Amino acid sequence: MAGRLKGKVAVVTAAGQGIGHAIAEAFVAEGATVIATDLDAGKLKGLRKAKTAALDVRSTDAINALAKSVIKEFGAPDVLTNCAGYVHQGTVLDCSEQDWDFSFDLNVKSIHRMLRAFLPVMLKNGGGSIINIASVASSLRGLPNRYVYGATKAAVIGLTKAVAADYVRKGIRANAICPGTIQSPSLDDRVSINARTSGKPLKAVRQDFIDRQPIGRLGTPEEIAAGAVFLASDESSYYTGQTLQIDGGMTT
Repeated sequence: MAGRLKGKVAVVTAAGQGIGHAIAEAFVAEGATVIATDLDAGKLKGLRKAKTAALDVRSTDAINALAKSVIKEFGAPDVLTNCAGYVHQGTVLDCSEQDWDFSFDLNVKSIHRMLRAFLPVMLKNGGGSIINIASVASSLRGLPNRYVYGATKAAVIGLTKAVAADYVRKGIRANAICPGTIQSPSLDDRVSINARTSGKPLKAVRQDFIDRQPIGRLGTPEEIAAGAVFLASDESSYYTGQTLQIDGGMTT
């Protein structure tokens, strides 16, 4: 069914690659007007039917400037999708204060900044859908060597539920997508780092990631994007404050 997002305006962060890129493409394909952002604007060149903009989600000023520009040109967004994130690898003993602060700033506070900038105008416009990318590694499940990453994604789930509860009578829906292990440039980087530090072959390290998926394979960004389309569309109008687990059975 095409045109599920026709007439909607959607803002997507971290749309340069991986899950964010797939979500932006899926939103465009379903008829939305998409404002796709990334820290590296060069990665957005393939999104030809989206309006693209460089954005550092760690900068309140940059986000406020983007919001002002978007609202002036398109009005209030109907969909706000927060995809920016960083996967720190390691236990508590591998996590410095700098690692902790950076992870929470990028994975959690960036969403806070986006909400502060866009939520007021969304409320004035009658509501909208907020979609935050969390993870199975969160309050849903503990995974080895995901100490601060899991903490940040648990915070994303809590933040999402709080927003849903605060604005459920005001037209705002807020939900979190919790992916399992997804094939992406970020995963490729982690495979390379793990191979280098462990001395194991790249193929063996990649197989380790596959083996932790009960379904027996990695997920694709497009499979996550399909869930985002559902949450952005009116089909999910009775769905708020939830975690949509697209995880190949990891939380079964």
